[in-house]
Amino acid sequence: MEQSGKSSKTNSEGDEISLKELILKLQEWFRYLWRKKFWIIGVALICAGAGLWLALNSKPNYTAELTFVLEDNSSSPLSAYSGLASQLGLDLGNTGTSSLFAGDNIMEFLKTRLIVEKALLAPILYQDQKMTLVECYIEYNHLRKQWSKLDAPFNVQYPLDADRSTYSLNQDSILNIIQAKIVKQNLVIEKVDKKLSFISVHVLSPLGIFSKYFAEALVREAIDFYTNTKTKRTKENVDRLQTQADSLKLLLDRKTYSTAALQDLNANPAKQVASVNTELAMRDKLVLQTMYGEIVKNLELSKITMAREMPVIQIIDTPILPLEIKKLGKLKAIIIGAFLGGFITTLVLLLSRVYKEIMN
Repeated sequence: MEQSGKSSKTNSEGDEISLKELILKLQEWFRYLWRKKFWIIGVALICAGAGLWLALNSKPNYTAELTFVLEDNSSSPLSAYSGLASQLGLDLGNTGTSSLFAGDNIMEFLKTRLIVEKALLAPILYQDQKMTLVECYIEYNHLRKQWSKLDAPFNVQYPLDADRSTYSLNQDSILNIIQAKIVKQNLVIEKVDKKLSFISVHVLSPLGIFSKYFAEALVREAIDFYTNTKTKRTKENVDRLQTQADSLKLLLDRKTYSTAALQDLNANPAKQVASVNTELAMRDKLVLQTMYGEIVKNLELSKITMAREMPVIQIIDTPILPLEIKKLGKLKAIIIGAFLGGFITTLVLLLSRVYKEIMN
């Protein structure tokens, strides 16, 4: 018992000594930093000046925000209960058919190279000239001036209504580089609320009209692609049935006129042979009527199916000029610069002192 008491007392004294040493070490470091205060203040002032210079010379960025919501009419009936089940901690699995726009797929889909490139090739009116959005991007970023200074200068053009499959290697390369840079630096896609289906698209660029029209073109191309993909099979069936219905209607019209002509011949009692042709014509007409009725019924059913599969996509908010300007404020830049300068200087001084103490 006596030994255990001494042991605990010794541990307590060791803890007290360690805490005391820590406090003394902190005081020593504080005095050391106080002696170096002019270094810290000087570097902080220099960094504050650098922050002010950066704020004064930085270009303003314009943010375009577009919000839309999508309702898929072909979802499973159980999908209405999946939200309630998830709140209760239950997982009903995949309650609906797999969809390109289901869940978070839409946010990744809007960033794909296919959709971004389609949006970049959309038309825009810039400096009183109609051009593609990628040409506008090249113009306001002065990329052609940079290309002219290369060891092997080159020049690429992206004219309106050009066939994408005829692009050269340089056109493909530049377009791919630009779309990758936009996705990484200028494009933000997020859900307004995880519980809602509202999708928000943010485009940030130094040119307001580019931000606005690129956001609109991006969503428009995504909606067109999704709608065409979603209804492609049903539309092909509708087109096929429509062609058959038009052909049968044409044949039925011709048969109706020929039957009427044969009935006029029966008005002469001396020509009884014409009644046989009349009967045959009426029989063919009845067959065509039956076939035409079935085709029209199937056509209307296919149109109803296509209408049900058609997603309801509603754009809620579109960007309106003038757009919101985002620029680093002068006061904020000064504070951030001074804080970073002082913090980094303090950290370097402390690390150098610790290193010297260890080496000594």
